[in-house]
Amino acid sequence: KKMYCRCDGAQEVFLSANTFGIDLGTCNIKIYNKATDDVVVEKNMIAIQNKTTIFAYGNAAYEMYEKAPAPIKISYPLSNGVIADIDNMQALVKLFVNDQMKGLSKPVDFYVARPYDVTDVEKRAFYDLIRESGLKARKIMVVEKSIADGLGLDVDIMNSQGVLVVNVGYDTTEISILSLRGIVISKLIKVGGKKFDDSIRSIIRKEYALMIGSKTAENVKISLKDLEKAGKNAVVYGRDIVTGLPVEREIPTDIIDKALIENFDTILDNIRATLERTPPELAADIYKHGLYLTGGASQIGHLAQKLSNGVGLNVNLAENPTCSVALGLAKIIKEDQYKSLAYDIGNE
Repeated sequence: KKMYCRCDGAQEVFLSANTFGIDLGTCNIKIYNKATDDVVVEKNMIAIQNKTTIFAYGNAAYEMYEKAPAPIKISYPLSNGVIADIDNMQALVKLFVNDQMKGLSKPVDFYVARPYDVTDVEKRAFYDLIRESGLKARKIMVVEKSIADGLGLDVDIMNSQGVLVVNVGYDTTEISILSLRGIVISKLIKVGGKKFDDSIRSIIRKEYALMIGSKTAENVKISLKDLEKAGKNAVVYGRDIVTGLPVEREIPTDIIDKALIENFDTILDNIRATLERTPPELAADIYKHGLYLTGGASQIGHLAQKLSNGVGLNVNLAENPTCSVALGLAKIIKEDQYKSLAYDIGNE
């Protein structure tokens, strides 16, 4: 089942002049379609059979993950926020966009979000991905991810006030200070939802001699807040390391919290390091406005409270953390006042 994030002000737009905003996440791809004024969210996964044939993609590929037979290889084409497998990523983008176009072959414009704190080659790959995908791209514009994030969070990034945006994704966390429609400081660290899952798997293996899959760990992570609210333990299924047999176990939520603390501390330390490099006037603005927290893994456990306590700032939680970048791209596409935030790097 596809997930949709509804935008404001839906309008009738002819497909012949359509525009797409694309946020490539390691776990999820988010595509804003101007024609429908929706953001579609799908798993950024591809299943390849016998090394050549695309067997499934998106949510369908995720359903098969950790269950598929040997001839079917299922993978994420992105790793640590950058494109690791350009061929499969091109194939996926083409499939997703064609799904949105309902099979019509029309020239379209693309706005692609990319992280700031990566190499020039890795940055360029986000542009080349669309250019070489076989789609009829009339125009390809790039937007810095944290700038789109700020817009998607309804933050004023056009004026000279400092804004601290922390986007906790699947593989990475991007910490950015924004001011005057630009990025003052940005840091990309390799901690995110995947590390959270790995820590949960590791502590359950250590404490209960139980091996669980990454999907199970992810489900526990997502349901943690609700379980704590209800005063219930997490129920997991996996393989007993001693007997080798499948079993069910109840895991107390405080064990899960304990597993996540080290990752939360790493994010906190990097936010502190970023604030230490921030000019005093911008730091004063940040103190007034607080920290803006977004990204698919941003609302896990007690992360927001941990960050608030650790840096002494109010934490503003995104209403739609998964889609904030895509919603920012939507604003750039629809509103003339933000057009200057996107640029063409075709001649770089």
